[in-house]
Amino acid sequence: MKKNYTVSIEANKIYKQKLIAKIAKIMFLLFLVVFTIFYFLVYVLYSNGNFVVSLDKNIYNNKNIFLSEDGSFENMKLELKAETLDYMDNISINWINQEVDNEANGSHNGTNYIAYTFYVVNGGSEVVNYWYQIAITGTIKNVDEAIRVMVFRNGEKAVYAKKNKTTALAEAGTETFYSDDLVLVKPVEKFEPGEKDKFTIVIWLEGDDPECLDDIIGGELKLQMDISEEHLNDV
Repeated sequence: MKKNYTVSIEANKIYKQKLIAKIAKIMFLLFLVVFTIFYFLVYVLYSNGNFVVSLDKNIYNNKNIFLSEDGSFENMKLELKAETLDYMDNISINWINQEVDNEANGSHNGTNYIAYTFYVVNGGSEVVNYWYQIAITGTIKNVDEAIRVMVFRNGEKAVYAKKNKTTALAEAGTETFYSDDLVLVKPVEKFEPGEKDKFTIVIWLEGDDPECLDDIIGGELKLQMDISEEHLNDV
């Protein structure tokens, strides 16, 4: 007598189809979880401002150095945040107001550039040294390859950029970044009680940079300036 296997074959097909659908559903949920975590991390990273100035947390208990947006000793802070720009197109340094250092305190952004003026003040009773550095803490689509960071300290100006990729030399009119993820690292010695240093930081995309290409459209950049106090009896 000939046996009929039709029912068992159909049941096996249905089982495999359900198994594949279940696996696909699990894979989709895993992808959704990973994407959500990635989106959250990116959101946290870039929602904190394009440019942040902060003091070294390790010196909070023995501090003379503070930050001030208006230069006064009545409104000293441990962290400052510049206002962000939703969109930044490339421009030339020649389009930035030559008096940008003296325009205003706090955020005074212009068309397609960030400008922020603040003060480092010695609100303590000791003469100290301090270090300041500007670090690239987040970048998307290699925007840092075409960025310019102009720094005024007490009126003295310097412009920083990454080296030209082709020539490995400094871009015209700039000093090269200290490293791939540090724009600069600078010391200030014998900072007296009651003394203040004025800083203006200007950030833009330089249209004349050879790395300013369509590939960086939609990119983002986050910079942080850190201030570290150094006691003279510790050096």
